[in-house]
Amino acid sequence: MNRVVITGMGIWSCLGQTLEDVRQSLYDGKSGIIFSQERKDAGFRSALCANVPQPNLKPFVPRNMRQFMPEEAQYAYMATKDALEAAKIDQDFLEKNEVGIIYGNDSVAESTMKALDKFREFKDTSACGSGAIFQSMNSTITMNLACLFKLRGINLTSSAACASSSLAIGNAYLLIKNGLQDCIIAGGAQEANMYSIASFDGIQAFSTRESEPTKASRPFDKNRDGLVPGGGAATIILENYEHAVKRGAPILAEIIGWGFSGNGDHISTPNVAGPARSLELAIKNAGIDIKEIGYINAHATSTHAGDGREAMAIAQIFGDYKVPVTSTKSQTGHEMWAAGAAETIYSMLMMQNDFIAGNINFEEPDEETACVNIIPETQQTHFDTFLTNSFGFGGTNSTLIIKRI
Repeated sequence: MNRVVITGMGIWSCLGQTLEDVRQSLYDGKSGIIFSQERKDAGFRSALCANVPQPNLKPFVPRNMRQFMPEEAQYAYMATKDALEAAKIDQDFLEKNEVGIIYGNDSVAESTMKALDKFREFKDTSACGSGAIFQSMNSTITMNLACLFKLRGINLTSSAACASSSLAIGNAYLLIKNGLQDCIIAGGAQEANMYSIASFDGIQAFSTRESEPTKASRPFDKNRDGLVPGGGAATIILENYEHAVKRGAPILAEIIGWGFSGNGDHISTPNVAGPARSLELAIKNAGIDIKEIGYINAHATSTHAGDGREAMAIAQIFGDYKVPVTSTKSQTGHEMWAAGAAETIYSMLMMQNDFIAGNINFEEPDEETACVNIIPETQQTHFDTFLTNSFGFGGTNSTLIIKRI
């Protein structure tokens, strides 16, 4: 089996659009959450959201191609462009080698809505516009990026709710490990517009702590009252270790384990058994002792049921070993389809720079979350291996374990 390494990273986040800016935001405990008057005026119960800037693609993508790219594809392009540059992969390399892409995405709400609104308004399907079909498909990101970067390897979209991008990374890891590809672009993106998450607001999934936006996302805290929606994109470049060494790539870390599971239970309420199986399988596949894991980036979204069940799953697997745990969603809100990839990068930045970003807004645990070691403030510490969880609606779970090289 091949070793699978990370050779490049790129991100478009409410914490920054460069790795250095994001690293600083993580270290400083900066929140990217704001109050949106637009959402309040539109009828949202909660007008809290992450502040994700719109990128300017004009210097990079011709107009005739931009018409095919919805919001999340634009985020993904910027993250991927930077990740490829960091991995020292240029366009000539992409065109001469078989590079694939597996990217997480599970909605294209705004583009679909706008196209169909035009159809209904004018009673003419041509009013949708020539770019509508390519903007409205779930596979919009992989189809756009594969064409823009002229990728000739696997071209696949991972749609698995909030585990989408973690599963994208996991599947890319599996293909490279088994020798089916040498290099894959993996990641995830989430549209940040209000239409994509209106239905979440409708089921009262969001925090209503509107008077204190930066304190609203509080994973594991006793007084958490719901998640805060985020967005953006994150891309990592995965390669066969030998392939990376041969071309002189910067080798940042190695993926040593992947676990996954299904809860086989309620469509939105998580249980303990499913996440615990995902953790257990990842550790088994990594072939390491649990005490080698120096940090866990938890999925914890700031909901009562989700945070509590995940804490219990971690405690069940790690027992007496009180591994440091935080959820970077305390700073970013829930980046949903992008979360697994983004949190992999956040954890990588911590590992590279010897710190654990604090789980901001954590003041007091409840009976369920008291069983894990939550780090409330940034802690200067060295660790060589981390575990990151991503769980989603429908009971889909994914756990990655990554080690410093």
